[in-house]
Formats: sequence, C-alpha cells, structure tokens
Amino acid sequence: MTSLRHNDDGGPQSAYLDAARACILDVGWRRTTLTEVARRAGVSRMTIYRAWPDMPTVLGDLMTREWGAVVARAVAEADATRTTATAADRLVAEVVATCRALRDNELFVRIVELDAELLLPYLLTRRGRSQQAVADLVAGRIREGQGDGSIREGRPDAMARALLLAMHGFVLSLHTMVDDDVEESDLDEELEQLVRRAVTR
Repeated sequence: MTSLRHNDDGGPQSAYLDAARACILDVGWRRTTLTEVARRAGVSRMTIYRAWPDMPTVLGDLMTREWGAVVARAVAEADATRTTATAADRLVAEVVATCRALRDNELFVRIVELDAELLLPYLLTRRGRSQQAVADLVAGRIREGQGDGSIREGRPDAMARALLLAMHGFVLSLHTMVDDDVEESDLDEELEQLVRRAVTR
C-alpha cells in the first residue's frame, strides 16, 4: 500500500486541528465548541469559522488527518520489516498493523469511550474519506499481488472493501472478544490467517 495522504500541510489549519484534537482528548466531542477550539489555538472565533462552519466539519477533517497519519505510519512500519516479501505478505502485515494502530490511537480510544455514536454513520449509512482511502490502498496492494502472482484473481475493489468490512470488526469490536481464554494477540494472529486465506489461492 502506498502512503495515505491526509489534510496536514503544516499550515494554520493544522494548528487549529491540533487544538480541536486536544479539546476532544480533554473533554470529549460533545463538550467541544468552535469557541473552545479558537481559544486553544490562540485565534479569534471568526478565524475558525472561516475555516469550518461547524464542529462536525472540523471533526470530519480531524478524523481524516488522524486516521490517515495512523495508517501511513502503520503501513510504513509493516513494510520496513518485509522489504523482500510478496505483495500478499505485505498486505497481511499492513492490515494487521493498521488495525492494531487504530485500536491503540488515543483519539480513537477517546471517541469510543465518550462519543461512540460519532462512528455510527461510518458503519451504518456512509463510507467516509478515510475508509475510502484505506480501501484504495488495499486495492492497490491487491493489484500488485495479482501482478506478482501472490494474490488470487478477483475484482480488487470488491476484495478490498470486503477486507475493510472485516477490519471494522477487528478495530471496533475486538475488545469484546478478549478474556482469560483469548488474548488480543491471539485474535491478531487469526486476522493474519483470515486476510491471507481471503486473498491467496
């Protein structure tokens, strides 16, 4: 998977998103306002309003930036240990690393703890920008694997979206399946097997 681009050019809006992120980590989404974001960023409220009309728009850009950065780091770290592997090997490592990194991300954890309903639209009614970006990356790796013979034939976009659906469960619901009998690492090993069997002959 190639690098995932996200909305962070280091300009003023990046600093405003940093402020929004800090607010959400401190008090949660419901108690975060554009006024508080402006205060944290050290700018006027109108400055923030010129960038975003409301908090849902801020959240959308923040999540796109955050998840994009998380996925890009996870993919880079997975690839660094598998430079001579097949595309299938890299895909398996990247999917597992991405699921683990998203589960461990402090912003993701905070949203799940305090404002889990924010994630429901992306699970029940629409596909978000970050989800589409991940699906595109996975599809690209699948095409690469089909080229080197390590991944089975099939429609890359459909295969990628099926894997994305599985990833949702391993990111959002894995903790419900962990207990004294089954550890998180056990389930990550099963995810490796699931992905490999899904994409190879």
